[in-house]
Amino acid sequence: MVSELSFTEENYLKAIYHLSREGNESVNTNSLAESMNTTPASVNDMVKRLAHKNLIGYQKYKGTTLLSKGKKIALTIVRKHRLWEVFLVDKLGFRWDEVHEIAEQLEHIKSPGLIKRLDKFLGYPTMDPHGDPIPNEDGVMKETRRASIAEVTIHSEGIVVAVNDDDTLLLQHLDSLGIKLGSRITVLDRTDFDGSVSISIDEGPEQFLSKPVAENLMITLTDKK
Repeated sequence: MVSELSFTEENYLKAIYHLSREGNESVNTNSLAESMNTTPASVNDMVKRLAHKNLIGYQKYKGTTLLSKGKKIALTIVRKHRLWEVFLVDKLGFRWDEVHEIAEQLEHIKSPGLIKRLDKFLGYPTMDPHGDPIPNEDGVMKETRRASIAEVTIHSEGIVVAVNDDDTLLLQHLDSLGIKLGSRITVLDRTDFDGSVSISIDEGPEQFLSKPVAENLMITLTDKK
């Protein structure tokens, strides 16, 4: 059995998961150091510790991968984080741009029974307030086909299902535009010069998105009315 992990160890496993595209690819030391806001030397020390616990695999010059035990722990942390975000938004009235840092603290609560009751209390949600899928108790996430507004064709229509980046300023900007999960977006035009996109939100007047915003706003395509 794995001994109880520190908050830092859990954060490393979660970071490796997020950087490795669902835990299936190698993550290099520099990318992990940047994600954790630390030095490559500190990353090497932690990688050795986690490898000793059989949570990750590591090959010099090839990077770090999650082993089955490490991936299970990472998914559990992701599950707790996203459930707490749902609770904070739906039950306590926080805005979607306010909850990430609070959930970062709450995700380290160890009680499986509490998380099971929280899941039930929330009605077994499958997505967090930013549209990210919530793993179930077995680590399985509901698959959704989605695309960024930056990559769909002109005249496409879709429903906003996720925001790739939970940066506070981005979420506040989307709020100012009236964009939220469930908004219906129609792509009206795209500017070749800078990649900006003109859209209609819920059949409203034309508005403009910069390329970075369009790249982070995810929709599921729908049939036109």
